[in-house]
Amino acid sequence: MATDDDFIHRLTGFGLSEKEAQLYLHLLKYGPKTPSPLAKSLNTYREDVHRTLTSLIEKGMVRPSLDSPTVYAAIDLDNALSSALKKHESELREMEERKRELEELSQQQRFRPSDEVSTFKIIKSIKELVAVSMPLIDSIQEEWLIAAPAYMTVIASLFGVNDAAYEFIKRGGKVRAIIDISYQVIEPVREMIAIGEEVRHIDEHGVTFVVFDRKISISAINAEVKRISLNEPVSGLWTDDPAYAQYLASTFEMLWNQAIDAEERIQQLLKEGPPTA
Repeated sequence: MATDDDFIHRLTGFGLSEKEAQLYLHLLKYGPKTPSPLAKSLNTYREDVHRTLTSLIEKGMVRPSLDSPTVYAAIDLDNALSSALKKHESELREMEERKRELEELSQQQRFRPSDEVSTFKIIKSIKELVAVSMPLIDSIQEEWLIAAPAYMTVIASLFGVNDAAYEFIKRGGKVRAIIDISYQVIEPVREMIAIGEEVRHIDEHGVTFVVFDRKISISAINAEVKRISLNEPVSGLWTDDPAYAQYLASTFEMLWNQAIDAEERIQQLLKEGPPTA
């Protein structure tokens, strides 16, 4: 049976903070409440509850009453999660629009050519990682290499990366992924396999990077995350240095030869059953 902690953990995957997830779950379980009993039940201050309620209202997950005193009720789960997903989609569309505007502006400027100079930039959040990766997946021609921890499979499933990968594979591209596969990500991994990705497993391989056509790469500086959210901070290095991309591709091939087939790992996990707390 799922615990409150399990439910809260999954809510944070939709962009909620832990406080927002706790408050929303409390309203779902115990029904509409005013701020004072909420503050008492959650062992916090009324001001903190007000801030959290305001944030949940903005996300479309809580509804205030029109009478006085104001009573706050949780929107039903299906509608609330749909609202959260639409917010993420809207944020990504905004970033795509800003990218197009910048590209148009760059064409109007006389920028100095830099074809022979490698560029580097730091990626600071999962939102930025997704926004940078999507156009690259759309533009590559041959191969996409991925070495990543388990949580990246959830990000790929939630935020449209798998859809872009599927279109790339339909165009004749090849995707290979090395994942540290755990019991919790069996379904996201199977989704990757279903769209045509080749997936293998290595226990705690400790590296995180992607390589596009062996020309452009993104590698992790700090890939530890506390929750699956577009706003979650990460640190990564993007570069179009082909020498570095080739180095990462060589590292990938070495790991690939050591890895086992994903389905073999999944069957092993299913036989062992879910981990106990």
